[in-house]
Amino acid sequence: MAKFKQTSRALAATLVATGCSLAMQASALAQSFPVTTLQRATAAQVAQAGVPLSELAPNAPDSYTVVRGDTLWAISGLFLKSPWRWPELWGMNLDEIKNPHLIYPGQALYLEKKDGRARLRSGTATPDAAGTAGIPPLDTVRLSPRVRSENLARDALPTLNAHMLEAFLTGPVIVDESGLQAAPRIVATPEGRVMLSRGDRAYARSQGDAALADVPTQKQKAFRLFRNAKALHDPLTGEVLGYEAPYVGKALLVRSESIEQVVEKDGKTRTDIVPATIDIVAAKEEVRVGDRLLPEPERQFQSYVPHAPAGPIDARIMSIYGNGVVYAGQNQLVAINRGTRDGMEVGHVLAILKGGVRVIDPTDVARAEIKLPDERNGLLMVFRTFEKLSYGLVMEITSSAKVGDRLVNPR
Repeated sequence: MAKFKQTSRALAATLVATGCSLAMQASALAQSFPVTTLQRATAAQVAQAGVPLSELAPNAPDSYTVVRGDTLWAISGLFLKSPWRWPELWGMNLDEIKNPHLIYPGQALYLEKKDGRARLRSGTATPDAAGTAGIPPLDTVRLSPRVRSENLARDALPTLNAHMLEAFLTGPVIVDESGLQAAPRIVATPEGRVMLSRGDRAYARSQGDAALADVPTQKQKAFRLFRNAKALHDPLTGEVLGYEAPYVGKALLVRSESIEQVVEKDGKTRTDIVPATIDIVAAKEEVRVGDRLLPEPERQFQSYVPHAPAGPIDARIMSIYGNGVVYAGQNQLVAINRGTRDGMEVGHVLAILKGGVRVIDPTDVARAEIKLPDERNGLLMVFRTFEKLSYGLVMEITSSAKVGDRLVNPR
């Protein structure tokens, strides 16, 4: 019996330690997803008063159980008309959810409506709440003790699905006019091949003093391959805001470039330039002579917290990423003519406006030309910023967006 008690105490201590470890993991994850002071203030205000019923989505459910694959954006869209207004969703349940990034699959959310306001709570439904919300009472389930471990940090809900942005984070790079021209370039291919793909070998030369030399680690030998850059012009002013270099693949440095001194038959010395050898390890499209190399940057784990800009924004879609792409649909990447110098931040949500067409007023004897008002066409979230421009992901769209479409504050 004593041995059993000793084993039980050891097991209990192990469970407590495991629980603390999981809580620390979850807390660390939450800290990597910052909540701004403005978002916390908005949540606190909503926590006191709730949200007007008019702000709820038309088909907002009385209850919802979080499942794997959900995002804060998607859950907010279930309850609110505007999914980017997730701080208000959080504020509806501020007492029970201290950090909006610590929401996990299996949590139940219940919508309560009273006096023209709505609040959200989580946890197990009480009999009264079950009756008002139309939720059947929960049956009593008898559980036997067992040991179970789960990685809570891994299961915490993200703001949006990261896979939508993963491909674009290794996408285009913005450089100045001379930046890419100074980068090493592919100068030759084996057997004079025109196009290269994954698994092929190529030869590259650097420009000036920046030689492609051997480095101590494999990570430092990794390069991204880009096509020659194209200028991005502001649609309003014509100013060149940057040069976009389309991403085509990745390569590893096998041998550094070098200089060889060769003695010819007549005794004269000839200097041969030996280019660096690289292997193509990934290719989004065919790699060819003239493509440029830039060092693989450190991987960054960016947290995306959708929020409205604090000040007024009036921007334009400047380009749509992709060869020959004219119109942008959902989950497509666009460049906009506003950057950090204009106050743009990662996570800013902007409304896409479709420009009103010019028509002739058929009721006017003078046949006057009129312009129809711009109509809201969707939402865009900024996920990467540069000094003079930014990249955004089209989150919602009614009809396709195009270059020149206007971007403004979402409300």
